[in-house]
Amino acid sequence: MCGISDEVGINTSPAAGGKHTGDPELQGVDIEELMPNARALAGWRERRESHVGFVGYGNTIAGNKVLIAVDREYDPSVPQAIAQALREKGAHVDILNIDLGEPEREFGYLDEVRVIMRREPWDNNPRRWEGLPFVEDFAARRGYDLLIHGKGGPVPKTDYRYEQIPWLRLEHFMQRSTTYPLELHLLINQKTWQPIWERGRGGKARLTDPEGTDISWTYWEEYYDGSRYGFSSNPRNGHLFAHPVPPLIAKEDTAGTVAGTTSHFSRAFPQIKVELEGGQIVKVVGGAAYGDAWRDLLEESKRIQYPCFPRPGLFYLWEAAIGTNPKIMRPSHIERHSSGGFEWERRRSGVIHMGFGTLWRAPEEKWAGEQGLLYGHLHIHLLFPTLVVTSKDGREHTVIRNGRLTALDDPEVRKLAARYGDPDELLKEDWIPQIPGITCAGSYDEYAGDPAAWIYGK
Repeated sequence: MCGISDEVGINTSPAAGGKHTGDPELQGVDIEELMPNARALAGWRERRESHVGFVGYGNTIAGNKVLIAVDREYDPSVPQAIAQALREKGAHVDILNIDLGEPEREFGYLDEVRVIMRREPWDNNPRRWEGLPFVEDFAARRGYDLLIHGKGGPVPKTDYRYEQIPWLRLEHFMQRSTTYPLELHLLINQKTWQPIWERGRGGKARLTDPEGTDISWTYWEEYYDGSRYGFSSNPRNGHLFAHPVPPLIAKEDTAGTVAGTTSHFSRAFPQIKVELEGGQIVKVVGGAAYGDAWRDLLEESKRIQYPCFPRPGLFYLWEAAIGTNPKIMRPSHIERHSSGGFEWERRRSGVIHMGFGTLWRAPEEKWAGEQGLLYGHLHIHLLFPTLVVTSKDGREHTVIRNGRLTALDDPEVRKLAARYGDPDELLKEDWIPQIPGITCAGSYDEYAGDPAAWIYGK
């Protein structure tokens, strides 16, 4: 023990080998089976310094002090394997096991609302997957060179290096997505981003999905000044923003309907539809308790003028984020809170998750929290989207077709893939959602009425 628990009230444990004790499907997995992936990550470029947008710990050198901080829902073998790989490079590694008091249970309809929406400074009750302020402060005070902490979202600026650890379970970590060839993945992102950044300026986008989405917006020239997070010549790889992020301008014109049955952190809900005009939600239909809560929040915030939006109201569309890794698979038992739910699968190539509200840790969230005003953003996932960008000259560029990135079939991408193996296999999605009436037999209307019964098999 390194004494950390005496100061901040959290447990510590050394990284050691041994058998896995978490996912029942993977009982008996030895930590050595994880080491090829862990060693690869220990050598990969770190995203803050290289702008690659993918997790890596490759700047670690002998003598570095590394802190890995995870909560109790992580399978302990994941941080242990990463620690062992970094120790092999000569680093000194501590692991913090944080007990946030969340009991193992099944997701409910309101979990996403409870975890994301706020009316106080966010660090009073942080979104647990994006990093805890007291852990970040502790890493600074103790002089760590690298903090490995949090699952997603923006990483704050720190004097130390800061990388994330998105693999809650061995099922996540052992997927082929974890060490998908980096050079190939970067080229897939580049080819996907080109129609938006290089050809979209001044043009239009239309996004449709067989679950009921049909929405369009303009790529106004003002959005291409390079100042917006992730919407620039250096995009957020693996999470490509198909729609510009705040601040949104007065001409923002997103209109149409977004529909779906899943979000990041909730039970699959009966189909929800949100209707947009002028960039913001004006009506929420369906969605059971998730929809009821959203309707209440829409009413609560409709007269608030947020500094990042052109007119009063919170729920503007800004996040239409494209996943780019074809080897991501939905884990088993996603009805359980410890699985991470549907958040993991948003990374799969061609999946888009739509987000409505404020950007994480942005100035407007600080502004709202200090005044006790509602802030945050809620999601709807699109599993089979088609995204077409029409450039100013009228040419159409299909970025995604029925849930498949067109970049995966680009000749240059296939040529590069051939250097790593069979391009057909490398560029094939390992998981395709099965939804009645869309990808398998059955009635979509029946599915949409109770998707949880189908997805969870209960």
